[in-house]
Amino acid sequence: MQKVVFSILVDNTAGVLSRIAGLFSRRGYNIDSLTVGVTADPRYSRATVVTRGDHNILDQIEKQLNKLEDVVDIKKLEPDSSVCRELLLVKVLCDDRNRQDIISIADIFRAKIVDVSVDSLVIELVGDQSKLSAFLRMLGDTEILELARTGITGLSRGTSDVKMYGENGELMDYGFN
Repeated sequence: MQKVVFSILVDNTAGVLSRIAGLFSRRGYNIDSLTVGVTADPRYSRATVVTRGDHNILDQIEKQLNKLEDVVDIKKLEPDSSVCRELLLVKVLCDDRNRQDIISIADIFRAKIVDVSVDSLVIELVGDQSKLSAFLRMLGDTEILELARTGITGLSRGTSDVKMYGENGELMDYGFN
């Protein structure tokens, strides 16, 4: 089983997320992670979908996504030629005995303490999945009270595959290719 990250540029319309998720559920494919947000151009949103399968299944998923009316462009984000990140928020139980240890671990991982109370800390960390997992392992016996992860989002590196669309949805040539 191979993991693939698809970056899908879609029309920013009602129901588009439902249609993408529906495609996966109708065919029995699993979504490991899904993030969606509006782009710099409010006519479009970018959905980042992480899924797993063999070569044939992943090829079929890509073809089926391309058939959706709302899909403007789709890219596979290859590890060597893209930047992928995830956000982690974790609330941990702490007191005067372990607070400094937790803060030291957060500093090592370049995490931010975003909330402090008498008996807990909320820590924010951005990175790839292995960094987030390593951070959680380093917390060791620290009691995690709550945890939220955004799922992966990403962009390809460089300008070679950047596509810009005009007012009427036509592909514009900005000399990137």
